[in-house]
Formats: sequence, C-alpha cells, structure tokens
Amino acid sequence: MKQTFRALFAPLAFAATTALAAVPAAAEVVPLATLSQYLNGLGTVQAQFTQTNDDGSTSSGNVTIKRPGRIKLDYPADKTMVMGSGGQVAIFDGKSNEAPTRFPMATTPLNLILARDIDLTTSRMVTAHQEVNGDTMVRAQDPDHPEYGSIDLYFGGNPLVLKAWVVNDDAGGATTVQLTQMSLGGSVSDRLFNIRAEMSARGF
Repeated sequence: MKQTFRALFAPLAFAATTALAAVPAAAEVVPLATLSQYLNGLGTVQAQFTQTNDDGSTSSGNVTIKRPGRIKLDYPADKTMVMGSGGQVAIFDGKSNEAPTRFPMATTPLNLILARDIDLTTSRMVTAHQEVNGDTMVRAQDPDHPEYGSIDLYFGGNPLVLKAWVVNDDAGGATTVQLTQMSLGGSVSDRLFNIRAEMSARGF
C-alpha cells in the first residue's frame, strides 16, 4: 500500500533513463508548447504499465485515463487499485479490509497531466526540459505548491507518445511508471472511475 502510494505520488529513485535507453541519442527536444498540445489532445488512454519502486521492486497492471480528471490503475496480482475522479484520489489496498485512503487530487503531481487545460509554458511550472537518451524529458510541478512534489514526463517516438512518468516527492523518493501497448480513443464509461461505486462493491 505504502509503495503503491509513493510509486504514484512520490519520487522514484529508479533510474528512468536506464529504462528508456533504447532510443538513439541526439534527438531534438520537443518544445513545451507542442507537448502541451499533445497532452491536451489526449482524451481516453488505455495501456499496460510496469511500475518500479524506490526499493527496486516492480509491479504491473493496466491503466485507464479519461481526461480531464480521471485515472484508474489496476494491480491485478493483489487486487490493489488507484482511482482518481471528482477531484479525489482513492487507494484501495487489496490486502486490507479497511476503507480506501482518500486525498485531494490537486495535491498529487499527476494532477498536472489530468487537468482540463495543460500549459507547460506556465511560469515556474517546468523546472527541467531536456533530451535524455533520445527522449524529451520534462519535470513539472505546481508552481504555487512545489511542496506537492514533481513529475517527470518522458516523450518519444514519431508520432509523439508519452512513454513514462516518474513521480517525485519531497522525501527524495521516486517511482517510475512505464507505459506499453497504449491505445488511444474509444468510449469508456465514467462509472469505471466511480470511487463510491468501487467502495460499495468492496463492502465499504
């Protein structure tokens, strides 16, 4: 549970540059305005993911994003789930009989890619923007609340694609989520992200 939380909403000690090193170097850095346009153009996203935690342990599952404001990460191995909607994030621990941990989405770095209007050119939002092993990396934070942590976004490919994110917290930890088999578009019901419905289904 703790690792799931930190892996998504705290820093990753794992070297994401190693995980993404299969792309040739010397690629041009994609401008922030282009990256903002790409993120704003994402509606529904479905993908598989591999998560690497601070201690080197890994887990995998499926992620569904429905912008703006909705995300769901399923960890089928232990029935853990992270669900975000309605401005809230809930973490369901598959190994616990307790109700999910809930907190405001605005306090998590993932809020930066789930917002309705993303503008990475906003003053003090981006603290790093560079080429890393052929990919474009952007480190972004809430300019008004840097204490909420930051998120590193890795973009690559032609056409452009979001390949991974690394969530960094103020404790110095980091968690990497690498995306594969991404599918864009299609219809996904809002009920898939309904925190209350999931609580009811689990008997809370």
